[in-house]
Amino acid sequence: MESTFEYFLEQLINGVTLGSVYGLIAIGYTMVYGIIGMINFAHGEIFMIGSFIALITFMILGIVGITWVPLAILIVLIVAMLLTSVYGWTLERIAYRPLRNSPRLAALITAIGMSIFLQNYVQLLQGARNKPMQPIIRGGIELMRQGDYVVSLSYLQMFIILLTIVLMAVFSLIIAKTSLGRQQRACEQDQKMASLLGVDVDRTISLTFVMGSALASVAGVIFLINYGVIDFYIGFLAGVKAFTAAVLGGIGSLPGAMLGGMLIGLIEAFWSGYFTVEYKDVAAFSILVLVLIFRPTGLLGKPDVEKV
Repeated sequence: MESTFEYFLEQLINGVTLGSVYGLIAIGYTMVYGIIGMINFAHGEIFMIGSFIALITFMILGIVGITWVPLAILIVLIVAMLLTSVYGWTLERIAYRPLRNSPRLAALITAIGMSIFLQNYVQLLQGARNKPMQPIIRGGIELMRQGDYVVSLSYLQMFIILLTIVLMAVFSLIIAKTSLGRQQRACEQDQKMASLLGVDVDRTISLTFVMGSALASVAGVIFLINYGVIDFYIGFLAGVKAFTAAVLGGIGSLPGAMLGGMLIGLIEAFWSGYFTVEYKDVAAFSILVLVLIFRPTGLLGKPDVEKV
């Protein structure tokens, strides 16, 4: 029988891996909300489309004969990020921009409508069946052994955690140091004033959707490689959990989105490991309710200051 610490360590690794996926999707929610104050409920479907693009690209690379795993993954990541960015840009241009000055409810209903549309669009194109993929990254490092029980960190988990850290660092630098980041922060504070000062608000918001979609597509690629099976419905639950992660961390805060994603991943992993897997979603949402009761702005969120 495994000892308590070994089992704890294994669940910790699983939780951080799952949290990385949720965190990358949550950043898209938090960026869009931070700038235009709208929840893009179709963002989970962008993640799902990223998974399907990755699967199709892997199949094409196999047919062409590109089988060296690092090169294949690099090509798949680039293709998925580019194509899902186009989806994100189109979504903003067609569905959200015309409603930017409408009541919040109109934009919310449109977002839910786009989510349902994209689900059915992928179901019609790809079919309703599960799409499996063979594991492409095998092996790992043994961390601990207790009798027959081995705790290992797989190369795949190392890749996922490292990729998430690198992407978080790159996007944080873009927002903190670049001209685009300054424009995004200006639009977040006051779109009208930013426009008067020469910021192209429409372009900034479009690029925010593009960046969020690119990160969601990376999460889609990670999900496909890690779980090896996808379908047209994976975006719904992952999207709801990533939205929960964004709210838990403090919607509008990038580090908060990543922290929230990690917390949701860890809660699910530990609940599944120590209690019962059927109620892991209940546990995640219960924690959210408690946080919102005692800290309504989330863990790292700032309270809204009403402009007069």
